[in-house]
Amino acid sequence: MPGLSWCPGSRGPHRRGSRPRARRRPLRFRQGLGGYPASSRVRPAQEARTIVNPARRTAHRYTDIDGIRVFYREAGPPDAPVVLLPHGYPSSSFQFRALMPALADRWRLVAPDFPGFGYSDTPDPADFSYTFDGYADFLERFTDALTLRRYALYLHDYGSQIGLRLAMRAPERVAALVIQNGDIYEDELGPKYKPLKEYWDHPTPDGRARLLEAVTEEGLRDEFVGEIDERLVDRISPDLWKLSWPLLASPRRREIMVGLMEGLRENLDWFPKYQRYLREHRPETLIAWGPQDGYMPEGAARAYLRDLPDAELHLLDGGHWLLETHLEEVVALVRDFLGRVHVQQPAQ
Repeated sequence: MPGLSWCPGSRGPHRRGSRPRARRRPLRFRQGLGGYPASSRVRPAQEARTIVNPARRTAHRYTDIDGIRVFYREAGPPDAPVVLLPHGYPSSSFQFRALMPALADRWRLVAPDFPGFGYSDTPDPADFSYTFDGYADFLERFTDALTLRRYALYLHDYGSQIGLRLAMRAPERVAALVIQNGDIYEDELGPKYKPLKEYWDHPTPDGRARLLEAVTEEGLRDEFVGEIDERLVDRISPDLWKLSWPLLASPRRREIMVGLMEGLRENLDWFPKYQRYLREHRPETLIAWGPQDGYMPEGAARAYLRDLPDAELHLLDGGHWLLETHLEEVVALVRDFLGRVHVQQPAQ
């Protein structure tokens, strides 16, 4: 389908010289950028400054949250407006690796790995609650530890459930929402929820074993490429499942993933609460959505307009992982949106 955009109430080279040389000299090579040979006339350090903007580099860091070693990615000026990026399943902060430098000239991007995901610790379940409430508690403590007092939230997949819980706890901290395939309307859940609903209604050991079978390398691959148009598949790097699977393959982490699938049932009870938060607080909102999503089809995006009639809605020609298939389009939309609603305030 062609890309659609709708926004209610919107406004509307260096050239080489040609001087002849008296005689040809053998060209001397040395190691250049990216491992390629460079001529003796090239200054690699100067070239690097031209190609790579240091201000947009992503830092990879760890912090301690209540005894849990937590990995996070950070990019952008430390005093810039903050964009907080809670990730989804089955990925980690890795899913934002390309988005972050694309925005880091004007915003400070922060993306943690949740406990049990990515490079963060996996504490004993007796010491950490692997539920959506538990992750919301963690995210709140993480923002306090990094002194993030106001932020735009990027809501995607599980991160939408966790991020909205955080928003409800401190609405005054939320400068804006960017929503990308994060469902909160039960009547618009897609067909891929059917086996989950059957399990929720009739939980059995065999049903749970099938959920565990989904937490495999092949199951993760299906999460990324199993439902998008064939012409988009080669845009999605196998790194997504090849790197995610070794990080999720331990028995404890697989059990955590299944527990979160089970927890989606009670998470449905939060949907009306999320909707009420949106109606009451009307945060500035951009919705960028991939309709080729068996869990969250087009209707799940349009449903947000019930509670946020002034939200900007953009339907792109992709699926659940737009940052892999439609990065340029998403970056353009997010930069334009944040440039209007979440900017550096002038010094008083």
